[in-house]
Amino acid sequence: MGVTIGFVRLLADPPPEVEAARLGLLCNQATVGHGWRPLWPELAKRFPGQVRALFSPQHGWWGEKQDNMVASADGIDPVTGLPVFSLYGERLQPTAESLDLIDILLVDLPDVGTRVYTFAATMAYAMQAAARAGKKVLILDRPNPIGGVQVEGNLLQPEMASIVGPYPLPMRHGFTLGELARYYNDVGQIGCELAVLPVWGWNRAHYFDATDLPWVLPSPNLPTLETAMVYPGQVLLEGTNLSEGRGTTRPFELCGAPFLDPYAVTARLRQRHDLPGVVFRETWFQPTFHKWAGEVCGGWQLHVTDRLAYQPYETTLALLQVILELYPDHFQWRHPPYEYVHDRLPFDLLTGDPRIREGLTAQVPVPVLAEQWQAESADFLHLRQKYLLYP
Repeated sequence: MGVTIGFVRLLADPPPEVEAARLGLLCNQATVGHGWRPLWPELAKRFPGQVRALFSPQHGWWGEKQDNMVASADGIDPVTGLPVFSLYGERLQPTAESLDLIDILLVDLPDVGTRVYTFAATMAYAMQAAARAGKKVLILDRPNPIGGVQVEGNLLQPEMASIVGPYPLPMRHGFTLGELARYYNDVGQIGCELAVLPVWGWNRAHYFDATDLPWVLPSPNLPTLETAMVYPGQVLLEGTNLSEGRGTTRPFELCGAPFLDPYAVTARLRQRHDLPGVVFRETWFQPTFHKWAGEVCGGWQLHVTDRLAYQPYETTLALLQVILELYPDHFQWRHPPYEYVHDRLPFDLLTGDPRIREGLTAQVPVPVLAEQWQAESADFLHLRQKYLLYP
């Protein structure tokens, strides 16, 4: 399937306002086109002297930083010689001084379709700063790699706002980054002068492997499309003492802990839940770093067998509920700080609603929890229609 991303469209036929503007670009090492060639040097060649600043999200300009609250410093891009301003660490949005260098902020970030992935929040924070500075933002859109049809999960509550979710949104939102920018600009009342250069040739029902685009890992622990498919659920493990597979070669697909008997958990999971589209393959693994580093963990590798039937968010909630039931003396909720928040539990920031954790602890069945967020989900599905750009 031939797909033309917004960045390539910009290079070929730029909007008139770009031709004479001073440009900044928010991107990272995964901002590539066909042939896996980085696109920011092409931007500098196409608009000589106009590109004045680069901005990087979490994990650093080259995607080299692990995990949360591993800050990235400002630097110089070795390819173009342009200054790189980090938007993760001492600051989470561009300074007024950095925006003084530019007229238009271009944004091309490889999102993964999950609210808690911080690149979208960084985009929103940049939009806030641009609105204050009177700068235009142009989103160079890309496909949502896990499709733009399926939506899953409760909406984030306003009091849970953070860099893992600045505005009300379900965990799996079904937006492209450009659509999400339109939604955030409106719902968050950002008031940014915003435009989106859409993708050509993408149908929102298509996953990334239905396109002819190259996959480059956007961050160290999202190496494959398979990882991205389980991420909307498995990312919740970051808020617990369970390993989410960091320190292995299959992060988020692998999960577990030394105190688990995976066969016992799987048996109870099958008794209590119908979890379509996924196989929990019992295994043992030994993380080389992060949680339980050097210890052998009992757990699973998740294998998605039917991506349309699979519900990653509810699947991981069901897994957690069974582990809570079987291992109440060993399982723990992770304590703050998490993503620069010191006063709320990480799990609550991830789900966006403390009632999810409370329901799991009280052994309220996950389908009953899901029923409780159906009304707000229906309202969101109706609202999101006005922001969609693709058939």
